[in-house]
Amino acid sequence: MTALPTGDAGAPTLVPHWLDAPARDLLATTVRTALEDRSMHPVTAVHLEDVLTELHVAAAREAVWPASTARVRLATGWDDDVLPVRLSPAELAAVHTLPGLPTPLRTLLGAGGHR
Repeated sequence: MTALPTGDAGAPTLVPHWLDAPARDLLATTVRTALEDRSMHPVTAVHLEDVLTELHVAAAREAVWPASTARVRLATGWDDDVLPVRLSPAELAAVHTLPGLPTPLRTLLGAGGHR
């Protein structure tokens, strides 16, 4: 085990953003389109690639541990395709910098993880 540097708060908090399948598809398409722009800052590109990874991880989590999200969907009345996409503040900020970010996604991702 290694010690954290003094003053380091550790890993950033991942906030779940509950997105249905069309919203996840739109986010993935928007991010992929943005990554085609080679003039993007490399750090922003890494964060956006991490968003794509999290979209895959969210689907995998649902396949392996479906009960957790099922309980939330039952309690909230959300549809069966709603999954938590956990984003760090840096990943979320990178998404918000995208000029082509559709308004519905901007709204969903700006709600602090709540639908």
